[in-house]
Amino acid sequence: MECRNSLVSYLSWFLIVGGVAYLLHQRRSCAPYGRFVTAGTRCCSARLGWFLQEVPAFLLPLVLLLLPDKPERGGNRAGMTLLLGTFMVHYFHRSFIYAYLTRGRPVPLHIVFKGAIFCSLNGFLQGHQLLHCAHFDHSWLTDIRLAAGLLFFVVGLTINIHSDQILISLRKPREQVYKIPHGGMFEFVSGANFFGEVVEWCGYALAVWTLPAFAFAFFTICSIGPRAVHHHRDYYRRFKDYPHARKALIPFIL
Repeated sequence: MECRNSLVSYLSWFLIVGGVAYLLHQRRSCAPYGRFVTAGTRCCSARLGWFLQEVPAFLLPLVLLLLPDKPERGGNRAGMTLLLGTFMVHYFHRSFIYAYLTRGRPVPLHIVFKGAIFCSLNGFLQGHQLLHCAHFDHSWLTDIRLAAGLLFFVVGLTINIHSDQILISLRKPREQVYKIPHGGMFEFVSGANFFGEVVEWCGYALAVWTLPAFAFAFFTICSIGPRAVHHHRDYYRRFKDYPHARKALIPFIL
């Protein structure tokens, strides 16, 4: 497949502009899912909802990866596959492991639909750019950006998965109550799972060093950053004994 530079540019700027718009929207109202779902909203189970909205971001890069490529691009294939693999690892976990383990509240159908569209566009964008547009020279393996980015990605992914496990363990099957999470990064921030994901995708952007990767990291910050703040405020409203030293998203700062 030939590189579609104009399409890559348009989709990247769509993420950037969309991130700003979503950030401004969430300053006025909370994202309507989880604890903020309004009564009467049409929903599906959390397991089905998370699977349907996340799996396109795994399947589309996988399809692009399996398609035959031009022979002259084979020298760069290992680097591209490694970097794309980090992206796919996250969405494999989200689609097939987290979606199976979650005990979250039902997900509104319109959230599932919008999430699936976003994951489809972003999955194609990251996969196409890395496999058909990116170029790496022979020194890419020793580049400090790659090493630091992969380190941040692994640390962020670990924090994200560990924090999700803490939240899942707070509930019994079919239980929909809220409790104060403890352990891990929850000792420092209310949105430990969100913090992990922000670190993860900033690491990915640093390692890949492309406009689409930075656009995705920027959108992630704009999307889940306000969510962490909303959750933080909700914890304070629900629990009088909530730890006052915790921040919302960034330890000791925000």
